[in-house]
Amino acid sequence: MLNNIYKHSPIKSPLFNKNSENFVVEEKPLYEFTNNGEWLILKIRKKDLTTYDLIKIFSERTGAKSRDIGYAGLKDKYGMTIQYISIPKRFIKEIDKIRHPKIKILEKHIHKNKLQIGHLKGNRFFIRLKKVNPTDAKKLNKILKSFKKYGIPNYFGFQRFGKNNSAKQGKDLIEGNLVIKNKKIAKLLVNAYQSELFNEWLSERINLSKIFEEFTEQELSKEFPKEVIEFVKKQNHPFKLLQGDLMKHYPHGRDFELDPAEIERFEKKDISVTGLLNGKKVKRATKYAGIIEDKYAHLIPGRDGDRRYAWIFPEDIEGNYNEKEWQYNLNFFLPKGSYATVFLELLLNRDVGEM
Repeated sequence: MLNNIYKHSPIKSPLFNKNSENFVVEEKPLYEFTNNGEWLILKIRKKDLTTYDLIKIFSERTGAKSRDIGYAGLKDKYGMTIQYISIPKRFIKEIDKIRHPKIKILEKHIHKNKLQIGHLKGNRFFIRLKKVNPTDAKKLNKILKSFKKYGIPNYFGFQRFGKNNSAKQGKDLIEGNLVIKNKKIAKLLVNAYQSELFNEWLSERINLSKIFEEFTEQELSKEFPKEVIEFVKKQNHPFKLLQGDLMKHYPHGRDFELDPAEIERFEKKDISVTGLLNGKKVKRATKYAGIIEDKYAHLIPGRDGDRRYAWIFPEDIEGNYNEKEWQYNLNFFLPKGSYATVFLELLLNRDVGEM
């Protein structure tokens, strides 16, 4: 279970059945389309198909090669998903003939470029929870207010890790204790290890934030430097920034070291703290933040590192309770690279796998 900065007891009554009635995700494009060029952009609604399934169907029905069909992000198989794909404009006649019970083309646009991974602002989600008793519905309302005010930690979700202890295999691969000839599989395993290190670092930072929140300056002085205690105790946000943290403007921007005079910008959601994705050529946190980060900094050969937002601010959060049906409907927007499953786990304070 993810280490949760919001210290509420697990909410046990909600049930979640991931299908097209209870789970809907809609992709939000990164930019407006140019209405000229050689690429056709299709806004598609699909049910119970992966993005790869979708591409295969369009390739078979149009004659376009799979590698010529672009997409901005991979979407879930189970549920209703609305996403964009790009395909060469010359296949428009074949596209107009496509009929499939699980696919509907909602919009067509012309654009000058092929869609690439990451070409999206984020995703808007609808999730319906069932068998939610009135007491738990009130708890959900209260927690959502905290999410709106402060945001949430940006853990990697379980989708990143796959099965069969992928993170450990990735570690073994890097350390030379495992050989994988398939480059695609090897990359996925290393990604899993990289993500696990990030999650472990973030969990420790949340533990530290709780400690700084719960103990007095005198009690903290036995374990932490005076300047760190004084710096943290000035902060109102539940996630405590440290000297040397690397920040980014939110929701996008370059890395820069935290200026102690700009702590309020984090509380105002103008900037956010970042965590390390291990690799080469990546900026590192310094000072006390660097001491924590160093514990999770493992060199990953042949890969450039990066910084990932460790804290995000979900938008358009809405929670509506149908007391007659004991159903709780959630709507929220997450930036790209963030996980609805993490949002749910933090909200319910229990593993999604238990639902």
